[in-house]
Amino acid sequence: MPEWIRACAETDIEREDLIRFDHAGSTYAIYHAPDGQFYATAGRCTHEDVHLCDGLVMGHLIECPKHNGQFDYRTGEAKRAPVCVNLRTFPVKAKDGLVFIDVD
Repeated sequence: MPEWIRACAETDIEREDLIRFDHAGSTYAIYHAPDGQFYATAGRCTHEDVHLCDGLVMGHLIECPKHNGQFDYRTGEAKRAPVCVNLRTFPVKAKDGLVFIDVD
């Protein structure tokens, strides 16, 4: 059964941007895609354990601020070296102007 946790309001994230969300000792990144959809991944880069919220969003990619590795935040797929381990992704739903993620 999903454990939906309120992460933010839809208006907290501009399109093609992200915010950091901390919950129960873990960090997540919540993204607002160009098409208006919301996505969530683990909040730290798999290469150097850096917060992705300081990175650059370009289309459907997040670029790590430390070594410029890139991930597709829709799937978590590592897209550019030096990253080679995919990001974990989490289900997201938007309802009544709020964004929820399933962290289970």
